[in-house]
Amino acid sequence: MNPSGVPVSLGLQTDKPRGAYAALAVLAERLDFDGVSVFSDLLYQSSIVPLVEMAWATERIRLGCACWNPFTQHPYEIANQAALLDAHSGGRAYVGLARGSWLDGIGVQPSRPIAHLRDAVGFIDALLEGEGRGYEGTTFRLEPGVRLVSPSRRLPMLVGSWGPRGAALAGERADEIKIGGSATPAMIGATRERLRAGAEPVGRSADDIAVVLGAVTVIDRDRDVARRAARREVAMYLDVIAELDPTVQLPPDLIPTIRERLRDKRDDAGEIIPDDVLDLFAFAGDPDDIAAQAQRLIDAGIDRVEFGTPHGLDEAEGIRLLGREVLPRLRPSAARR
Repeated sequence: MNPSGVPVSLGLQTDKPRGAYAALAVLAERLDFDGVSVFSDLLYQSSIVPLVEMAWATERIRLGCACWNPFTQHPYEIANQAALLDAHSGGRAYVGLARGSWLDGIGVQPSRPIAHLRDAVGFIDALLEGEGRGYEGTTFRLEPGVRLVSPSRRLPMLVGSWGPRGAALAGERADEIKIGGSATPAMIGATRERLRAGAEPVGRSADDIAVVLGAVTVIDRDRDVARRAARREVAMYLDVIAELDPTVQLPPDLIPTIRERLRDKRDDAGEIIPDDVLDLFAFAGDPDDIAAQAQRLIDAGIDRVEFGTPHGLDEAEGIRLLGREVLPRLRPSAARR
């Protein structure tokens, strides 16, 4: 654990060759990161093989997919893969679920996404608990008495969501909520308020659900090089999530211009992102910059920070810089000192 006491994890894209995931996970464990997540973005490699590869190579770090998509994969398959990961990691797995983006491209158009997600959470919890209690939902149904053949247990549940209804669902049923693509301190308080809508009616406290922020990360000793690279990386995500952030007011022409450039497949789509906007949607710069950004989140009450891909111009070197020159600088939140 780093000196702040707040867990810090890494998020990897599933675009790597065999063996690369294990090597990066071993590096993360040696550098005292608390966990490694893999994304499950549409059209990328399936997440389970990278996760099991990392499970076999490591002993301590927490592992999971952030997030599996129950609109493209039945929750039975998600639960079964999560149980497999938990068994192969010796009990270090968590389950992450989210609606996901870009589904129109494969002809998937969720009509009731929150109800669908709620049923997926209920189905997966019931199946992994192994008690055979079944689950009766409007979208998914698990017959009483149905169990996985191998032993399993209820796993920590993360819901990925930017919206108030998704946050309310997390408040009702999840252990964590992840705001993907954000490094905005103000989103922490806003998310906690949204969690209350789901938590309080079922007798939970919103403070019991961990708030996680994760975003594109590019670190380099040359901060200008790092920030140029981060702008390129973050453009496609900014197109999806920037307008969902209720705490940020963007220049009115920013998102339309980025969308137009992305549509035209231009490689300069991110160049127009202002510095202050970049700092809200990515971790970008030299070690001083990244440590300061992470510390702002810690001071604002974050429960976990996740540094997302690509980490650096060279991924392994970026992870080394984060581990050796960022983690040691982090301190407990100002409110707790």
